Amino acid sequence: MTAASAITALVLAGTRPGKPDPVAVAGGVSHKALLPIDGVPMVVRVVNALQAVPAIGQIVVCLEDPTVLDGVLPASVQVVPSRPEGPSASVLDSLARLGTPLLVTTADNALLQPQWVEELLNKAAAQTDLAVGVATQAAIQQSVPQTKRTYIRLTDMVFSGCNLFYFKTSVSARVADLWRSVEKNRKHPLRVAWTLGLGILLRAVLGKLSTQALYARIYALTSARAELVPLSDGRAAVDVDKEADIILAEKLAPLLKAQYGG
Repeated sequence: MTAASAITALVLAGTRPGKPDPVAVAGGVSHKALLPIDGVPMVVRVVNALQAVPAIGQIVVCLEDPTVLDGVLPASVQVVPSRPEGPSASVLDSLARLGTPLLVTTADNALLQPQWVEELLNKAAAQTDLAVGVATQAAIQQSVPQTKRTYIRLTDMVFSGCNLFYFKTSVSARVADLWRSVEKNRKHPLRVAWTLGLGILLRAVLGKLSTQALYARIYALTSARAELVPLSDGRAAVDVDKEADIILAEKLAPLLKAQYGG
């Protein structure tokens, strides 16, 4: 990959306003991104993994107060303010400033491995505008049977997200804009239904929605070709968003290091 086509990576490290994050409180840190897993702050672990991916040329971290990370990250990593409206707004802002291709992940994706990122980049179809890394229920139960994940059930795939989004083309920004609309109306289900289409939501609730139908609806709304990319290691779905995840991540981190190195 040439320097001109190098991928920029965006790490979402902000927290929503309001009460303190329970993971930060449990870990005794001011911000969730600073929580150490196997002795290393989560945001540093994520940045280290991204730096080991040859296709990634620039790394940007965003959170509400960039000074929180003063002296924490390598000087080559740019830290910028996040948007107060939510993560989708931060992604849209970054797409406007940084362009595509843009890989997006989160600071609590503490077990992230370079090999998982490369698998997503390599498996994404040539015509895809947006590729989303996922782990199937079968892969998760094989790799981490003790974990409890939130699953999305389609007729031909049951999966959990891996906090990995590959915005390949400029058209993919329209999906981020759709995400922003859904996020803005998340407390108003009828508005969400109006945005996505009541039929598609009913099929999803009834377990009658297929991946192809999902892709077709996203294309109809955005003109973007989206793709779910199953990753081979089910541990890619383990992020740290509750106290039980801290214990699990501490257990898995040294095992992953022994397997993948780094």
